[in-house]
Amino acid sequence: MTGTDASPVGDGTIQAADPIVRYREADQSAGDGRGVVVNVTLPLSVSDLTVAWHRKPVIWDVDLQVQPGQLVGVVGPNGAGKSTLLKAIMDLVPKASGRVEIFGQSYRQSRHRVGYVPQRESVDWDFPISVLDVVTMGLYGKIGWCMPVLSKHREIARRALEQVGISELANRQISQLSGGQQQRTFLARALVQDADLYLMDEPFAAVDAATEKAIVEILREMRKAGKTALVIHHDLPTVPEYFDSVVLLNMRVVASGPTKEVFTRENLERTYGGRLTLLDEATEAMRRRERTL
Repeated sequence: MTGTDASPVGDGTIQAADPIVRYREADQSAGDGRGVVVNVTLPLSVSDLTVAWHRKPVIWDVDLQVQPGQLVGVVGPNGAGKSTLLKAIMDLVPKASGRVEIFGQSYRQSRHRVGYVPQRESVDWDFPISVLDVVTMGLYGKIGWCMPVLSKHREIARRALEQVGISELANRQISQLSGGQQQRTFLARALVQDADLYLMDEPFAAVDAATEKAIVEILREMRKAGKTALVIHHDLPTVPEYFDSVVLLNMRVVASGPTKEVFTRENLERTYGGRLTLLDEATEAMRRRERTL
């Protein structure tokens, strides 16, 4: 796969060649071949991962294991490397070092089991395509490369649009969507892939309250179905409510594990430094949640 390809990859996963998602060209090198013993039950295992631009680390020596059937939040300050982590997992940016395994295999081997919701800013919203067609693109892995899209495939896409609450927008051009509608469209696209691991880059960013509630409900339905989601999140007060586990990231993993154990003021201070107003809001949210339990 090179940056000159003009259509999505055959498995429906958003790659550098996706016509409506803009990425820097990636070095998609193979694994290191060290014969490391892996746990194939883990949806995601990251070991010693470093990504650098112009020899300056963006993420450094990251170790991370994601347990199955969990909603996992990734939080940290701007510039902490959160989006870079997702892109490195999917081989969209070159790794300086490290290893990523998805269900015990490389991303290239297991990408049919991965669904992705990109940041809205990475999408070319002027691309001439309808909402229904965007969602149907998530089925390309099942349809097959260069095979016709049949009515049954469009029906699957329509059901996904119903699930996210925008079925009436199926024929609308994506350039005509609001922020919340845009986010729901790409969530529906990920849903039709019927993946086992979902990677989501700030799905709650700049959406209305109704859309945020709908996304949370869908995430919880995924969890009930045994799916796993790794979600970049920016709103600290909602972390204890939304996520089973949390990863605190600031270039390196500051702490990771069950939210009740890891999402503490001490760890947040280590992650965010002196941004006390933000930390106080998160602390108060944690206290309110504890009082309701």
